[in-house]
Amino acid sequence: MDQLSLNLTAISVFLMTLAILLGPLLHIPPTLPAATTFAVLGVVTVDSFFLQGKGGNVFLDWIGGFFPAYRDRIIYHEAGHFLLAHLFAIPVLGYSLSAWEALQQGFPGQGGVRFDDEEIQNQLKSGKITAQMLDRYGIVWMAGIAAEKMVYTEAQGGKDDRAFLSALMRNVGFSPSICEQKQRFYLLQAKTILEANSLAYTKLVEAMRDRATVDECIRIISESKSMEKLTPLENF
Repeated sequence: MDQLSLNLTAISVFLMTLAILLGPLLHIPPTLPAATTFAVLGVVTVDSFFLQGKGGNVFLDWIGGFFPAYRDRIIYHEAGHFLLAHLFAIPVLGYSLSAWEALQQGFPGQGGVRFDDEEIQNQLKSGKITAQMLDRYGIVWMAGIAAEKMVYTEAQGGKDDRAFLSALMRNVGFSPSICEQKQRFYLLQAKTILEANSLAYTKLVEAMRDRATVDECIRIISESKSMEKLTPLENF
């Protein structure tokens, strides 16, 4: 069972326990909590096996949407991906800040920044990927975690980013220990570049909070870049 299903199961068990404890006080029939829990677990099972957890993503994002801190953390995370992708000249195709927004845009699943990965995909299909290409995309994939650490000192998101990057590196022959070393390196590089471009990052966060278009976000980054010294990216 994936983490999303576990989260939904934990929520349903908690609510059932709470209903059982408060049932006598609120005059709730004893069969109602159990029936509700079984119904929720049934929905979770269907969603997990037939919808790949997409319905659960929308549901959890809907709950999280009531908490400003949760929404802000997502924006900070995705702004890290967006800024680093742009600085590395990787075209940003779009972004969504929730599973519901992604669904509305025709991309069911989790929200996030969508960027053009055709270049690296072509290299993967050929069976060979250059070190420079892996470094560029690796830093971009770790940029969300780096952004969270920079703002909050710890990251709650990014598990999928780590898993995807690890799978990619293992597919091209890296051992698990080397994958971990490279992830730490990419995380450090992403954090360094974000800190060096803090003004552009802050402005981008504000723009994404207002749901600015990709073109508007890029314009804001360009205007902010002219006001601060960029970290050299020639090595990437």
